[in-house]
Amino acid sequence: MPRSEPINQEYMDELVRAMASLEGEEECRAFLRDLCTMQELIQLSQRLQVAKRLLAGETYDAIRAQLPVSSTTITRINTALHYGAGGYASVLRRLAEGAE
Repeated sequence: MPRSEPINQEYMDELVRAMASLEGEEECRAFLRDLCTMQELIQLSQRLQVAKRLLAGETYDAIRAQLPVSSTTITRINTALHYGAGGYASVLRRLAEGAE
């Protein structure tokens, strides 16, 4: 099994600054399409949907019936929701506020 590389904080900071500099959905979409493979984009978008459904109180079984994700992925996202940095919750809250 390959060993995970530790996060290079300088690189991470530059990625965060790059993402924060994006202006609007089209610019963000273009950056993501250049940065990620199609499979990575699919996985990222599915993870956000899992987080949304978990926050809405859906069960693992209901989520797996709607999305092609594993129970392990759902568990990881659920752990991030409860013990992570709050990124999913803040983004999903903003999306919900924008939909009102």
